[in-house]
Amino acid sequence: MDLQTFQQSLNASSPPADASVYLQALWYDGKGNWDKSHELIQDLPDQDAAWIHAYLHRKEGDTWNADYWYRKAGRKRPSVSLDEEWEQISAELIAQ
Repeated sequence: MDLQTFQQSLNASSPPADASVYLQALWYDGKGNWDKSHELIQDLPDQDAAWIHAYLHRKEGDTWNADYWYRKAGRKRPSVSLDEEWEQISAELIAQ
């Protein structure tokens, strides 16, 4: 799968069958379901999950909480748009 295929999958009613939990979380966010995305990612302990968690709280407007999760992810809050960050996270996770 590549980023374009992943983005096109947003037209489907469910995430791609081979999508990791991380990509599932981004897929649900891409579909406008922040709550489902957050539910999938909030309890995972690794840096990829923390990055998605940070992005979700940034999107929510909770900057303090987002910055906490960016630190857990070993990253800084980006200055790019939320759409650009979604694409960046998705592309990096697809490449893994």
